[in-house]
Amino acid sequence: MNILEEWEITPEQLTKLLVENPSLRGMLFGYVAELKLREIVTAIPGVSFSVKFDDHNRKKKGDLYVVYRNKAFNLESKSLQSSTVKWNAQKQQWTGKAQVDTSDRRTIALPDGSTLNTTLLLHGEFDVLAVNCYAFKGKWRFVFARNGDLPTSNYRSYSKTQKRFLIASLIPVTWPPERPFYASLQDLLDEMIANGEGADPATVVI
Repeated sequence: MNILEEWEITPEQLTKLLVENPSLRGMLFGYVAELKLREIVTAIPGVSFSVKFDDHNRKKKGDLYVVYRNKAFNLESKSLQSSTVKWNAQKQQWTGKAQVDTSDRRTIALPDGSTLNTTLLLHGEFDVLAVNCYAFKGKWRFVFARNGDLPTSNYRSYSKTQKRFLIASLIPVTWPPERPFYASLQDLLDEMIANGEGADPATVVI
């Protein structure tokens, strides 16, 4: 029995619910994106383990924990803001912005000793950002960037020092991708490993 049979609703009724409730559609879309990301990750030769983090564990930022070539990486899955998606005919390129923050505010301690109550994510809080580009052409494609290469926040209420530690809430994304984004997660992870990045799986608490 599938969930539609269990709830006694039709695919048409479910579709209508998602159309009429954008927040429900957005939440479900995010989980589907995580599922598609995991399919991509587990198909990469050299990936020996992957697990989805518990959504309710606020101490664990990231959506997917991956072991590749005996190195551990924490992936954060995000989506494009549909209102920002455009086709640039001159450059023959799709453009948009990914919303890279948390769904609720929390208090974080910064390396400079200050604390902030914010929805922004930190540099170093995860290893790789994965942005699904479904909104560009209706296909499940992703682009990937290392955490340290992501732009910092320019929010004026934060000090110059604080901004250095905070990732911008909206990050430009293109297809075909431009740096810091990669179309191939494997290429990015290989480069990170060559640079000495990635954790020893034995030291990571899941």
